[in-house]
Amino acid sequence: MTIQTNFIQPMTPPTMKTDMTTEPKANSASFKNVLTDALNDVNQLQLDSQAKTEQLVNGQIDDLHDVMITAQKASVGLNLAVEVQSKVITAYNEMMRMQL
Repeated sequence: MTIQTNFIQPMTPPTMKTDMTTEPKANSASFKNVLTDALNDVNQLQLDSQAKTEQLVNGQIDDLHDVMITAQKASVGLNLAVEVQSKVITAYNEMMRMQL
C-alpha cells in the first residue's frame, strides 16, 4: 500500500481579459434576465396564494396551514420586490446627483 503525500496542486493564475468591450452588454442582459425571472417568481407566488385561498373558500381543500404558508411566502416575496425596487431607485438617484 502506497501513501500519496502530494495532495496540493499548484494554482495557476486566472487569465485576465484585455478586451472589455463586450462585458457590459453581457452583464446588462443577464441583469435584465435576473430581474425578469425574479418578478415572474413573485407573480407566480401571488397567483398560487390566490388559487389556494379560493380553493379554501370553495371548500375544495381543508388545509388552512398550507394556505397560510403560501400566503406568507407571497407576502414575503412581494415585500422583497418592493425593497429591491426602493434600493434601485435610491441608487439611481444617487448616481444622478453625482457631478462629473
